[in-house]
Amino acid sequence: MECTRCGACCVAPDIAALDKPLGVRCPHLTADNLCSVYDRRPDVCRSYQADEVCRLIEAPTLEERVGKYLALFELTDEARTVREHGCSSMRKARRG
Repeated sequence: MECTRCGACCVAPDIAALDKPLGVRCPHLTADNLCSVYDRRPDVCRSYQADEVCRLIEAPTLEERVGKYLALFELTDEARTVREHGCSSMRKARRG
């Protein structure tokens, strides 16, 4: 499957290499859902391949895609907690 550049993989999952918490928009994701550090992105991002999950979470907006991703992996409540507490890093989120 080819990447649709929907941005969900840069918002929904936590990304340890970037210290990005679950459900929080990656600071490197631009307004048009492209990576501003694409040439320097970490290996976890570089090796990501679009797959069936991308089809399962298809939706008109980034917010809807992220919601579907979190629900698919039963992470909605955890992501809500991270966002509500304004956690700025994955390390802080895991401690709380």
